[in-house]
Amino acid sequence: MAVSIKTKYGNIAVSNEVIASIVGVAATDIYGIVGMASKSQIRDGMNMILNRDNYTRGVVVRQEGDDTVVDVYIIVGYGVKISEVCRNVQNRVKYNLETMLGAPTAKVNVIVQGVKILEAD
Repeated sequence: MAVSIKTKYGNIAVSNEVIASIVGVAATDIYGIVGMASKSQIRDGMNMILNRDNYTRGVVVRQEGDDTVVDVYIIVGYGVKISEVCRNVQNRVKYNLETMLGAPTAKVNVIVQGVKILEAD
């Protein structure tokens, strides 16, 4: 399923993989995010942190009417304020999707799949 954007010249279809890449890059740039997590941890492994090639397994994109709804599965670092990190993810993802796609984003749901203790250097 792709997100469809209607313009006066016709329709634009953006694949979920493209949207997942935009969302993954935006989310992992936030301080406190260790990485993206799989939406299906039982199938993909409980502690797997996804790399850039697998962001589609940590993002669910669906369209409700003309709006886009995104679910982002993340792993945060120990010691950060989780609610603030999630709020920052929501703001950054929403901004990036709306500026890059030009389509309204109704919701960005952030699901914290785990907390990772970062090792001291």
